[in-house]
Amino acid sequence: QLQLVESGGGLVQPGGSLRLSCAASGFTLDDYVIGWFRQAPGKEREGVSCISSSGASTHYTDSVKGRFTISRDNAKNTVYLQMNSLKPEDTALYSCAATEIPSAFRLCSQGDGKYWGQGIQVTVSS
Repeated sequence: QLQLVESGGGLVQPGGSLRLSCAASGFTLDDYVIGWFRQAPGKEREGVSCISSSGASTHYTDSVKGRFTISRDNAKNTVYLQMNSLKPEDTALYSCAATEIPSAFRLCSQGDGKYWGQGIQVTVSS
């Protein structure tokens, strides 16, 4: 069974940090572009950050540049999203997605992932 599973979410105070993980099972991530997306209540899903299969190319939405870092460890079949200086407006359900189309920018802008995780909640609140 092909799956993406997110972990690492939770409740954090403003200014705090979290690291999300997206682990694949049933397939290897080596040939896939991976993206992190988020959706807050009443808002459309947003592409947060995406990374190419090699890790050489990354894309970030403007609101997280300088605060979030995407990375991947293909040996562990996992992609990470390090989130620092978190703000209340970062509160959302975060999901990861995988695509074979070789463009991190496209995945983030089109949201046309082939495989999707169930999502994990991130809440930033004091």
